[in-house]
Amino acid sequence: MDCKLPKSEKLHSFGAIRRLFTEGRGGFVYPLRYVVYAEGAEEMSAEILFSTPKKFLKRANKRNKVRRRMREAYRLNKELLLASENPRQIQAALIYSSKEVVDYKTIENATKRILEKLAE
Repeated sequence: MDCKLPKSEKLHSFGAIRRLFTEGRGGFVYPLRYVVYAEGAEEMSAEILFSTPKKFLKRANKRNKVRRRMREAYRLNKELLLASENPRQIQAALIYSSKEVVDYKTIENATKRILEKLAE
């Protein structure tokens, strides 16, 4: 399995982000909130957006640390999502929603649970 996170797997289009937040469905697994928009496709693909609001973590170095941890957790566990049996095009946003910086294991466990939900 390719464990890279190229630009083609990052959600960066303004129109796609708008559609994700208007038509997508979401949920919460501590400390991450997620929003997902999925549609049928011929082959499985996923684009993802990582966000850490300034509202929760004021210092940029803490926001960057959390965002790096979220990207790493997704990068190492994305095969849970891409190994799904029914092909879909998935667009997702992972939003950090805690006022304190949690350790990597907590973020990784939350990411795994979210990816398993999305694979179903």
